[in-house]
Amino acid sequence: MVNTSGEAALEAAVVEMPAPRTSEHPVRAANGFVMLGVATALTLAGIALLVMGIVMLASGAGQGGMWVVIASVLVILLGFSTYFGLTAVAPGEARVVQLLGRYVGTMRTPGFQWVNPITVRRRVSTRIRNHETGVTKVNDADGNPIQIATVVVWQVQDTAQAVFEVDDFVEFVAIQAETAVRHIAGSYPYDAHGEPRLSLRDNADEINERLSTEIAARVASAGVKVIESRIIHLAYAPEIAHAMLRRQQAGAVVAARQRIVEGAVGMVEMALDRLAEHDVVELDEERKAAMVSNLLVVLVGDRDTQPVVNTGTLYQ
Repeated sequence: MVNTSGEAALEAAVVEMPAPRTSEHPVRAANGFVMLGVATALTLAGIALLVMGIVMLASGAGQGGMWVVIASVLVILLGFSTYFGLTAVAPGEARVVQLLGRYVGTMRTPGFQWVNPITVRRRVSTRIRNHETGVTKVNDADGNPIQIATVVVWQVQDTAQAVFEVDDFVEFVAIQAETAVRHIAGSYPYDAHGEPRLSLRDNADEINERLSTEIAARVASAGVKVIESRIIHLAYAPEIAHAMLRRQQAGAVVAARQRIVEGAVGMVEMALDRLAEHDVVELDEERKAAMVSNLLVVLVGDRDTQPVVNTGTLYQ
């Protein structure tokens, strides 16, 4: 059974980020092509009024011509200002709209749209992104220095929180991902060495899942959703890599020797049982012990044996 004390400590250590104060909602936008026609019509009407006013002034209309000129200038300015509200939204991006510093909504629908011309529209990518942490040196739960690197797949889920809750949500994700990687790497050993506990090397799926959970908890207040995170590089630090390799080799040799001894003992038991079953030869306890010793030497030894032919009696 896997020890869950490390899991409880990990859950308790996850930082609780502040709750976001802003949430995304759609902005009221008009059809961009319709408003383009309106802006063009206003501009042309203003130009026509301006020409009419100039003609009236030239014909001596006086004050009436002056008012027509003023009205034409206002209409032209209105037409030009209408153009500034036209906004094209590409697939995979959104526009966060602010009016005099106040958040009024987000444009997510791709296409040609129109909003209040005096608003500020900030482009935010909603595409899926990758962030690869550099190779980080950190001590594992046993204090051994290791090198670890991960890749995080993430996407902006709430554009309002991404823009207003943090200064730079891309940098925020990068820093929080590295922080979570260091925390996870320091919470588990590199290798369990046969003990009933999770390790970075033997339980990759569980560790990746917990890494994703921690990163998601850290970046949720920035409106970011973590799709997946995975360890892509894991190794002992160079200063202890050779010693750990020798330890792993020694463990492999011991395990191999255990299998060889188990097999050899079984073969000796089978040989003695077959000899007794078929009455091939009758051996006393001393001869059985000698036979067992010789067979084990032959079966367990890592070098070829040199046979000795006994031409005398069994007891010589």
